[in-house]
Amino acid sequence: TIHAIFPRKSWFSRKAVLSGGMPDTGGKTEEQVLAANVDTVFLVSGLDQDFNLRRIERYLTVAWESGAAPVIVLNKTDLCSDLDEKILEVESVAFDIPILPISATENQKLDSLKQYLGQGKTAVLLGSSGVGKSTIINSLLGAERLKVRPVREYDSRGRHTTSFREMILLPGRGILIDTPGMRELSIWSDQEGLKRTFDDIEKLAPLCRFRDCSHQEEPGCAVQKALEDGTLDLKRYKNYIKLQKELKHLALRKDEKARRKSERAFDKKIRQRLQMMKKINKNGKL
Repeated sequence: TIHAIFPRKSWFSRKAVLSGGMPDTGGKTEEQVLAANVDTVFLVSGLDQDFNLRRIERYLTVAWESGAAPVIVLNKTDLCSDLDEKILEVESVAFDIPILPISATENQKLDSLKQYLGQGKTAVLLGSSGVGKSTIINSLLGAERLKVRPVREYDSRGRHTTSFREMILLPGRGILIDTPGMRELSIWSDQEGLKRTFDDIEKLAPLCRFRDCSHQEEPGCAVQKALEDGTLDLKRYKNYIKLQKELKHLALRKDEKARRKSERAFDKKIRQRLQMMKKINKNGKL
């Protein structure tokens, strides 16, 4: 029974996908809201072969856009032999965002998550398949509430154990939303999330010679200079350009969709006016 519907104070979205989890490459450009009224977004990454800084940057962009606070959870510390190095790598792209190294299977440092799961608080788990989201929830609940499956050895990916979103009430605490592992997270943003994720690059932009610098081939580009002197990582820069292109393409698709909607509304008004004129002529009132 639905007792009330609260207005959205925060929500995170992606570009809608087709059934089966694949991105919609057709003519539609739709927003898919994954969760709303969330206080914290736990971005879960495995410390095995799943570890990917570029994916973390993409997820951060989505999280910042949502209006909720991102927290990076590095799971499977029991499988990681260079934890300090991995944390430093994440800090290089996450800046002041909290980073929580845990092991859900060994029940290590899970208490660090509980500070974000107090009474009246809502958090969501976001991450690819096999990172251990279901295991984290089971460990927090102290029971095998969700099914878990082994990951593949060669790439540390798991099957989609969770195939739908589920809201779980934690005992005496807050609410945790579980989401399926995502094969594709197409960003849905108006640039704000990208700016916050790549704040270091955005701070260089005003130093460029040209105000509309694309940070690629223009002379006097401060971003290119940072690449040359080694203060900006090349892989991070390439991911920034990639995500920026995705957003520009998304904006064009949104504009095209809005234009078609406006044209349909105009055509509808014309048809209604013509029908009205026909009725007037038929009744001999013109």
